[in-house]
Amino acid sequence: MKGILGRKIGMTQVFATDGKLTPVTVIEIEPNIVSQIKTDAVDGYNAIQLATVEKKEKRANKAEVGHLKKANTTPKRFLREIRGVDISAYELGKELKADLFTKGEMVDVTGISKGKGFQGVIKRHNQSRGPMSHGSQYHRGVGSMGTLLPMRVLPGKKLPGHMGNVQVTVQNLEIIDIDLENNVILVKGNVPGAKKSLVLIKSAVKNKDVVKTPVELITYEEVVTSNNDDTASLEDSVEETKTEEESK
Repeated sequence: MKGILGRKIGMTQVFATDGKLTPVTVIEIEPNIVSQIKTDAVDGYNAIQLATVEKKEKRANKAEVGHLKKANTTPKRFLREIRGVDISAYELGKELKADLFTKGEMVDVTGISKGKGFQGVIKRHNQSRGPMSHGSQYHRGVGSMGTLLPMRVLPGKKLPGHMGNVQVTVQNLEIIDIDLENNVILVKGNVPGAKKSLVLIKSAVKNKDVVKTPVELITYEEVVTSNNDDTASLEDSVEETKTEEESK
């Protein structure tokens, strides 16, 4: 098990050399610092704590400053624990970057879903509405509250309420590409959360040993080079045509 914290930037799409289009989510990986290592002997379980995103020291209290000074780093905005890791592979103050993962690796991404506010049962639970005409008098209601007995609403009844803004994990997502120059990871499909929200990328629980064949992507340099070659060949053909016409 391994993991890293990042920020969801948004979604885009990439093209493979075989012409296949893949929708991806761009996750920015700012340097993660191992701010604490918890052991079974001291804390009762094994885990590492990661800290990321710089924060001004004047906005941190003494406890935060002192805690992160042990890792020889400055105050951070986000701190998260990851359990089930091999703590012998980490050192206090170690910096983790996007190269922690590889292309084709399967991961689970956890984030806080977008808040939708107070919603009815149709949007919140995907229920169906009643007829909208002919005196139905039942359109977007919650439906039956239960049987006559025990004359109360049974637990688990789907009702209107607060929707979204909860922790969601999407499993078995493939890493399409890793851009170390821009410190981003491209993950196939969508991940929970709004733009610039914090997400946690961890090794897939169900397919931790699965590594797919990396997708060969078309780069901008290849497209520009091919366009330049096409333009040069077109210019050569035009010059040849002019030379033939002049010789005639």
